[in-house]
Amino acid sequence: TVRVCEEKIAALERAEECLVSSSGMNTATTLLLALVPQGGHIVTTTDCYRRTRQFIQTFMTDKMNVTATVLDPSDLEGLEKALKANDVTLYFSESPTNPYLRCIDVPTVSGLCREHGALCVVDGTFATPVNQKILELGADLVISSGTKYMAGHNDVLCGYIAGKKEVVDKVKAMQNILGGVMDPHAAYLLLRGMKTLELRIARQNENGMKLAKALEQHPKVSRVHY
Repeated sequence: TVRVCEEKIAALERAEECLVSSSGMNTATTLLLALVPQGGHIVTTTDCYRRTRQFIQTFMTDKMNVTATVLDPSDLEGLEKALKANDVTLYFSESPTNPYLRCIDVPTVSGLCREHGALCVVDGTFATPVNQKILELGADLVISSGTKYMAGHNDVLCGYIAGKKEVVDKVKAMQNILGGVMDPHAAYLLLRGMKTLELRIARQNENGMKLAKALEQHPKVSRVHY
């Protein structure tokens, strides 16, 4: 059941391989531990899920001697400078970001990372592969908290990464040690949720746009993040 789930997500993301796990945060932390060596350097963004940034800026810097550059999601000049000034292992951001829903320029960011030998990892939780194919835009890995839109029924915790088999296999080896695997029932619930994914996202896109337009015109609302 778990393997069928991974194969379906890989097809949705147009990826060589997929690895599911017990939660989105488990996916993020396992990925970072698997791919960033002791003394490595990470570039991440200010507008990013707080717990992910917390893990990078506390545990990884304190326990693994990892250094980090934190940039505005739109700061491409700053990214280029960081890539030139440091031996960057990995770039990690979200698109759209949490909580301000900012979209990063994935083709440009991934191109800069490739130029300097850094892996480009983008969290696409808020868009899902229905709205955005992150790997086709150039990223090496896409990561997602499947708990939200992918599963869609508020009854399962799960996460996944998808991308090149060679890279995903490294994360899988770390997951086998740490043990954050997805149980078969959670995989079944995620498979069930994906059956209605496209229909749900289409309606949510439609409802979200109507709500954003209504709020934008409201006299008591100063700014809408959509």
